[in-house]
Amino acid sequence: MALADCRLIDLPRIVDPRGNLTFIEAQRTVPFEIKRVYYLYDVPGGATRAGHGHRTLQQLMIAVAGSFYIKLDDGFGVQTYLLNRSYQGLHVGPMVWREIDDFSSGSVCLAVVSDFFDESDYFRDYEEFLKRVRGGR
Repeated sequence: MALADCRLIDLPRIVDPRGNLTFIEAQRTVPFEIKRVYYLYDVPGGATRAGHGHRTLQQLMIAVAGSFYIKLDDGFGVQTYLLNRSYQGLHVGPMVWREIDDFSSGSVCLAVVSDFFDESDYFRDYEEFLKRVRGGR
């Protein structure tokens, strides 16, 4: 997947004076089946999370509270997104390196993902990732 295929997705919002509601549905609001959900919270100031890529996994990243930046890198270009709306998610596909940083106080990053955890799906080394996406083995 190239950077051009990664995009912000506006999630449905039901606005109500008693409090708003946003929902996520597999194959409707996200373009994949949902197999796992996790969230990052209590991230210390100055910390960077992620710092990896995936071979096949797709994710929708959402700032359900606070804000943070996600830097995406497909080996040919870099794009940075500010996530700060609980009704908007960033769809990140396979073969894209991601780094998450500049978490605001109290922020929560929710990740909705297309598969169960599998360590063999990860690129943990940036140089290995670059070699693969640029055609090397």
